[in-house]
Amino acid sequence: MSQPHLDLHETASSEPRRGFMTHILAAGIGLLVGAVPACAGLAFFLDPLMRKKKGGSGDGFLKMPVSLDALEINGEPQLVKIIMDKVDAWNTYLKQPVGAVYLRRTDKDKVVAFNSRCPHLGCAVDYKPSEKHYFCPCHTSTFGVDGIKQNEIPPRDLDNLEVQIRNGGEVWLKFQNFRATTPEKIPVG
Repeated sequence: MSQPHLDLHETASSEPRRGFMTHILAAGIGLLVGAVPACAGLAFFLDPLMRKKKGGSGDGFLKMPVSLDALEINGEPQLVKIIMDKVDAWNTYLKQPVGAVYLRRTDKDKVVAFNSRCPHLGCAVDYKPSEKHYFCPCHTSTFGVDGIKQNEIPPRDLDNLEVQIRNGGEVWLKFQNFRATTPEKIPVG
């Protein structure tokens, strides 16, 4: 009987091919398995940059809990706390106090707003009805009812904020904090 013919050349060349394909498949599977956690980690760290800020009306304005009718024309300013959601990189803190403003109605359909922080060092100012001015207790700075500084201690007037009257009497405010100690009004945050 005849012996089957073994081609040693064919057997020897197919072994390296199989080994090469095994290495390629192992590397591909390894890359795929490693890419899943890498993509998840990247998405986690980029999430704060891609997330849109929520709250208010979408144009930066917040509805105040005070209506136009509640403000007397040329009356005393009313202190209103600003409550909104605070968002840091990964957390949202619902309904947190972030500041306060003084609202004062100056005309039939006009309301002015001042941030309650002194532009000198950021202390909270009080309105003194008997003297008809705002008073900063930190350095005895005073501001007129119109927000104009009355002495040289603060670097600028009280920071006025943008106000809109909507829907026939709702007061909407664009709240911002500004850097203290500078003559320019530079927004913070």
